[in-house]
Amino acid sequence: MAKFIFFLAVVAIAVGTGYFLLNYEVQNHVENGKSVGWRIISKKAAADAAQPAVPTRPTIRIGTFHLGRFDEAKAANQQIANVLSHVLSQFDLVAVQGIRGRNQGVLLRLAEQISAASGKHYAAITSPAQQSDGVEHYSAFLFDRDRIEVDPTTVRFVEDSLGRFRFKPLIGWFRTRGPDPSVAFTFYLINVENDSDPTRTPLELDLLADVYRKVRDREPREDDVILLGDLETDDQHLGALGKLLDVVPLLSGAPTTVRGTQLLDNILLNRRATTEFTGRVEVVDLVRDFGLTIPGALEISEHLPIMAEFSVYENGQAAPNVE
Repeated sequence: MAKFIFFLAVVAIAVGTGYFLLNYEVQNHVENGKSVGWRIISKKAAADAAQPAVPTRPTIRIGTFHLGRFDEAKAANQQIANVLSHVLSQFDLVAVQGIRGRNQGVLLRLAEQISAASGKHYAAITSPAQQSDGVEHYSAFLFDRDRIEVDPTTVRFVEDSLGRFRFKPLIGWFRTRGPDPSVAFTFYLINVENDSDPTRTPLELDLLADVYRKVRDREPREDDVILLGDLETDDQHLGALGKLLDVVPLLSGAPTTVRGTQLLDNILLNRRATTEFTGRVEVVDLVRDFGLTIPGALEISEHLPIMAEFSVYENGQAAPNVE
């Protein structure tokens, strides 16, 4: 009988030790460089603490901003870099145009500056073709990696064998982070910089209508297609782009230039399909919001940034709780 009790005790100790080792860890507690004792920590609690916090904001901010001629010289101007870092950190995802360079160095440094200024984790992406064919003037996407993920295989310039676009539109597929991927908002962006030559603008607007249809109808189908950028025209003169069924510009009658004289930039989407849009859209006033003079703002860009707000959930609603 005594041997049996001893056996049970050994088994209990072994099971208890195994359970403890699987579920807990002992950590040396140090204060001011000195060991002050030991503490037992739940491995689950430690793992949970190590995980990044899931964003709680139920919306994302998507925007567009033509950076002017953003090259090494402008990037090296500390005052301009500081303003751009604070402006762009207001967006979870922003389509930028007007970047100049034979490689992505100036773009990647801009993403690093935004991250340093905001404490967030920004990344930049453009088409791999930008690096391989020596393009000097290109567009890109900047995004907060904690809130947005991108399928890099979808990020590409629109190919036009006839060379009718002066600056090729840039396409990419994105999904919000935070919600379960099955209910997260997914969408295509078409990043546009039209030619400022008024004799070419109508042609490029008509071409963009075809680009929009092709992106919308490609497989796998994605009903949320957002076209944004520098259109070089207002909402009343969009040509074939303005005649797409249910596709509407979000801005009307609001100037998007520093001088306040023209509406050149916009965001277009299908209001029937993209129910994730909350209805909030605004132009960021660099002069008012950042205390700049008009000449100071013009050193950054002639254009103003545009922001639109969307739900992080597909169809604008969180998944119902399952009991």
